Amino acid sequence: MATTPPALYPCDIAHVRAEPTRYTLRHRTYLWLVDLDHIPALPGPLRPLARFSPRDHFSGDAPTLRAGLERFLAAHGIDLVGGRILMLTHARVLGHVFNPLTLYWCHDRDGGQRCVVAEVHNTYGERHAYLLHPDRSGVAHTAKEFYVSPFFPVDGRYRMRLPAPGDRLDLTVRLDRPGARPFIATVRGTRRAATPAALLRLALRHPWSTLAVSAGIRFHGIRLWLSGLPLQPRPRHRTSEKTT
Repeated sequence: MATTPPALYPCDIAHVRAEPTRYTLRHRTYLWLVDLDHIPALPGPLRPLARFSPRDHFSGDAPTLRAGLERFLAAHGIDLVGGRILMLTHARVLGHVFNPLTLYWCHDRDGGQRCVVAEVHNTYGERHAYLLHPDRSGVAHTAKEFYVSPFFPVDGRYRMRLPAPGDRLDLTVRLDRPGARPFIATVRGTRRAATPAALLRLALRHPWSTLAVSAGIRFHGIRLWLSGLPLQPRPRHRTSEKTT
């Protein structure tokens, strides 16, 4: 099977809350698309700008990123038999990483897509993964099982539109809750070759990019809390692999 070269996606991320008051969060950043069998090796001076570590995903104790994902899939009865896995994620930048959402497009050895895994991280250091089977249009549905925002309880259902990234990145996650208008998150971006020059330009444009993401989420959370939005209790959670 042909390998997929690594790519960078400068992107716009938006979160739109419709009630009790309308509130929109927008952020510009960049994401990596990498083949888990061909993690990019950067020149020495640039390595601190992009590290991909298995400790940052799933249970954090697998020897490789692929091993961590395959352990999760095996718990659900799925064997890719060596098929290609593409990961869309933030890399660890200058020692810091925060990934609200990491996506894995999983293929069998004949190249057909078997599933998509959506790995969600919250700001409390917890992780959870959803196994998804999108339809032909890239849309999948799943019950919400993980506490993310302190303003939403763990209920409702996600509708995720997750077409595999090409020249354009176009993702939508919608949370539908009983008796409430939906919360919608979108990610829009354009593919760039992952050259050292492209990475350096993006790193200069978005310094400490992952720290900016986590700080921005906390900042907007404080604004919502000060506006009177009530907090929801957080249930105790362990990583996906330890609960299956």
